[in-house]
Amino acid sequence: MLDGIGDFFVKVIDNKAITVPALAWLVAQTLKVAVESVRHRGFSVAKCLKGSGGMPSAHTAYIVSLATVIGRVRGWDNLEFGLAVAIAIIIMYDAAGVRRAAGQHAEVLNRMSGGNGAEDKRLNEYMGHKPIEVAVGAVLGIALAMALT
Repeated sequence: MLDGIGDFFVKVIDNKAITVPALAWLVAQTLKVAVESVRHRGFSVAKCLKGSGGMPSAHTAYIVSLATVIGRVRGWDNLEFGLAVAIAIIIMYDAAGVRRAAGQHAEVLNRMSGGNGAEDKRLNEYMGHKPIEVAVGAVLGIALAMALT
């Protein structure tokens, strides 16, 4: 039984479609903490972990690296690569469009409410990405996947 479990974990760890995107996400999150620390002249892991915005987009790095791994391993003209690209486009559009707009709306609503009491809860303004953050996430994902597959 233990051999079966060990074999399972070895296969999962050897699966580039799992490990490369996970590494891309980890690198992007690490860069995000570093960039935010320099930008705000202080280290705030809580702020970086709480929100889903910032430079670079870890969601984008993850999904674009996955699409790139699929393209490299299965072929650029493969159905799976096309599907991965379609999903990547949806995720990038959501990150730079829908979630960014929600964050901007939260910022306006927080300013309007003015924090009039202890029961007031500020809306999360730190979500979504600027297009450049998505683009850098995509470049990071492609570069890591190309280097590791």
